[in-house]
Amino acid sequence: SLYPPQKNNSNPNPNPNPNPYPSPLTALIHTMAEAGGVKDVLESVAPASSVPDIATNAVLGESATMPEGTPQCGGYDFNNGVDYRAMFGQYKYHGFQATSLGKAIDEVKRMRAWRLSDEEIKENEDEDFKDPEVRANTKAKVFFGYTSNQISCGTRETIRYLCQHKMVDVVVTTAGGIEEDIMKCLAPTYMGDFALRGKDLRLKGINRIGNLLVPNNNYCLFEDWMNPILHAMMDEQENDGVVWTPSKMIARLGKEINDESSVYYWCWKNNIPVFCPAITDGSVGDMLYFFSYKRQGFVLDIARDIRLMNDEAVNAKASGMIILGGGLVKHHICNANLMRNGANFAVFINTGQEFDGSDSGAKPDEAISWGKIRIDAQPVKIYADASLVFPILVAETFAREIEAAAAAEEATEG
Repeated sequence: SLYPPQKNNSNPNPNPNPNPYPSPLTALIHTMAEAGGVKDVLESVAPASSVPDIATNAVLGESATMPEGTPQCGGYDFNNGVDYRAMFGQYKYHGFQATSLGKAIDEVKRMRAWRLSDEEIKENEDEDFKDPEVRANTKAKVFFGYTSNQISCGTRETIRYLCQHKMVDVVVTTAGGIEEDIMKCLAPTYMGDFALRGKDLRLKGINRIGNLLVPNNNYCLFEDWMNPILHAMMDEQENDGVVWTPSKMIARLGKEINDESSVYYWCWKNNIPVFCPAITDGSVGDMLYFFSYKRQGFVLDIARDIRLMNDEAVNAKASGMIILGGGLVKHHICNANLMRNGANFAVFINTGQEFDGSDSGAKPDEAISWGKIRIDAQPVKIYADASLVFPILVAETFAREIEAAAAAEEATEG
């Protein structure tokens, strides 16, 4: 028996189980402990040599030596004070999407720093581009694209800043990206909540964009503002033979709005072409639809715009792409750069995933396979809401550049 012998006891045990130990194993340990000591018991129960070699090798296997200079992970130490520049500078060593943002900052800096003078003169180079001064002043052409939600939200002001200071060369957006900029010059967009019920809002004539609210009156104001412009454009088409394209129309709207808070006012003023191949897919399309019942025959020639768009890429000595979101704007810019065998620099910011085969979610490496990004490029994709990270990207690149130039000019004048 595994249990120790029971002593005779004249008093009956009230416990029907005569075993004083809670389990056979406990009884065994007590018995062996009386015979040989606790140490012998422990060694017999769990000898050190019983750990399987497969487990030891799996858990405690030796590591390869990390290559010299491999960056180490680490975040910003706020004991050094609140220093945003130092904090963002540490992002590329932070890990996850902070690292992607840090790499995107470096990519935009490379994009902005490139000069034709960095390259050797080709045998078939145009005479104009052999001049050292011309080469030193020839920069990479920046193609900048964004979906309409970036104009709906506060990113609009960041976009306007870039266009105001001529920091981008070509803009591509959607119809909503055009009309909502103009509408914000006429009436405000309000803060709301993602949880507001669509039924309640519809009955009140309020449209929801995420957690933003746009009263239907804003669209009425937009129609009232745009109708006279459409009539004037139609007159010019009929009387002067003007051929309107989406880009020419957007420039006209920027001129007519005459408001420095507008993205497209600055695009018009700084001669930055804005391409919108799906300009009818939104309120602008609604206005054109209603206008067609008043005067038929208004024409927007998208074929001329594709020639202009692709030529912007073909004629660039180097090109960079900064694209917020996916869909049409992403593909339109990438496809234009295919015409020059790919962009030299690229930053994508979106939340799209590649598992469904969409171009919106495709990583930069897929674009390389199509020839839309150069095979020797160092493109970056940030998986994030652009409204959150794009202002930081601009603050650490374009805004620093503008700030430094202003300081240098002030020092020269001083």
